[in-house]
Amino acid sequence: MGAWGVKRWIVVYVVVLLGLNLGINVNAQQVPCYFIFGDSLVDNGNNNNIQSLARANYLPYGIDYPDGPTGRFSNGKTTVDVIAELLGFDDYIPPYASARGEDILKGVNYASAAAGIREETGQQLGARITFGGQVNNYRNTVQQVVQILGDENSAANYLSKCIYSIGLGSNDYLNNYFMPQYYSTSRQFNPDQYADVLIQQYTQQLKVSLNPFKLAD
Repeated sequence: MGAWGVKRWIVVYVVVLLGLNLGINVNAQQVPCYFIFGDSLVDNGNNNNIQSLARANYLPYGIDYPDGPTGRFSNGKTTVDVIAELLGFDDYIPPYASARGEDILKGVNYASAAAGIREETGQQLGARITFGGQVNNYRNTVQQVVQILGDENSAANYLSKCIYSIGLGSNDYLNNYFMPQYYSTSRQFNPDQYADVLIQQYTQQLKVSLNPFKLAD
């Protein structure tokens, strides 16, 4: 497989960082807010109360985390928790499932284990919040930010200073393409075609998620 072929397979994790400027003073908050989209790699509790096999709110998950099991698919902090620390936030970014009121002004974590770019991805595991669903939840958050700050221009200016982390795609292989007993994608597309389909869908969803006011119209 050539270099381009390898790149096309790496639809697994994309991180979009807007306005990031680390290293000046990690003790001071660098940006006003941090929004996170993704799957189990960064889910911090959004799947806890839904009908899903993809949940991590029980031991031994969280054995090294101060609050014990929280829904994080790890023994302790996730990568986005570490990023939040480096950005100078006093606490970790709350999951959408529990973010309320002005807490959303520091950002929200929309990630959901088993989520994928494609809507059907991960359905054999039960409920999950797909990337499309996460974008819809972000739309709701944007409307709340508008209400808190008073108008759309103020909200747009505030959100333009935030950081956005978006990482999905692995489940579209592990819990879709590589499971022909549940999904037809491997019979519909060869590997290159499927990568193209994912890239096209991902591109459209990224455009929508990074243009919240168009989405909110």
